Amino acid sequence: MKGDYVRIAVIGAGFWGRNHARVLSEIPSADLRAVVDIDLERAEQVARRFSVPQVHTDYRKVLDSGEVDAVSICTPTITHAEIALECVRRGLAVLVEKPMASNLKEAIEIYEAVRSFGGRLMVGFIERFNPAVKYMLSAISDGVIGVPLTIAARRIGPWPERIGDVGVVKDIAIHDIDLTHYFFGAIPTHLYATGGALRHSHEDYIQALMYFDEVRSASIEANWLSSKKKRDMRITGTEGVAYIEFLTGEVVIEKPDFSISPTINYIEPLKSELTYFIEQVSGPGELVPGPREGLLSLAVAEAILSSMNKRTTVTLEDVLGEWGLRERDLRL
Repeated sequence: MKGDYVRIAVIGAGFWGRNHARVLSEIPSADLRAVVDIDLERAEQVARRFSVPQVHTDYRKVLDSGEVDAVSICTPTITHAEIALECVRRGLAVLVEKPMASNLKEAIEIYEAVRSFGGRLMVGFIERFNPAVKYMLSAISDGVIGVPLTIAARRIGPWPERIGDVGVVKDIAIHDIDLTHYFFGAIPTHLYATGGALRHSHEDYIQALMYFDEVRSASIEANWLSSKKKRDMRITGTEGVAYIEFLTGEVVIEKPDFSISPTINYIEPLKSELTYFIEQVSGPGELVPGPREGLLSLAVAEAILSSMNKRTTVTLEDVLGEWGLRERDLRL
């Protein structure tokens, strides 16, 4: 870091990379030094728009320059592991968009590299920074709906043509996988899923039922087949039910005798996420969600795909065990 600024580069100048560059250029303590993309013209367009001094087609040029403290990785999923590993090994702080890697093998490599090199890595689960989600986590902690028992999440809509290297599970369902972990404070023990690839090379529709213990469960529906985009979640507790509408940021809480719809001040989730990253990088705080959360969410995604293909119930312990891991061993 140089003075009070975190010098950062955005790697990947596509849809999300442009948004990261826009937001980082608005954060006073972030010094956006470079934009990287294999398409030079695309990188130059983003750099000109946000007055970024350096443009590269090879991310290693930025790392070799020694002029950045952190990177934001917004490239296609299949490239996440290679870039993240190189950055961690060179001592840079890393924000990598979800999913952390394209498969569990790569995710484990990243996790172990962070542990070995004392690195700092955050996974871009942006919904954690949605004001509606922050409100809901606080309400759950305060016992507003009692003890949460079930979660039902839905992410459906038309196929985003920018996605081509992963299916619906790792692209959008993984948000709700992470949120079930976030709200329950646990990961599922076993699950059952159905789905398939109707119009695309990867799965484009799934339904998954996840069991956390004797009383808690969650269901996830995700597809790229619906004509209208919908993003919502219902959390049922022992003393009430809560609804989150992610696209509008609305929350409704239903109690036995009344309903409330609190006013929630909207702040762009990406701005909250990147501001948090910059603040944590410049201080001693832990980056959360980090490699552990990224690895576990990807393990659940792999379990969903395994169950879908095998048409049988899958335990998370078995999925992790295939790689010599246990959930309780995943500590940094």
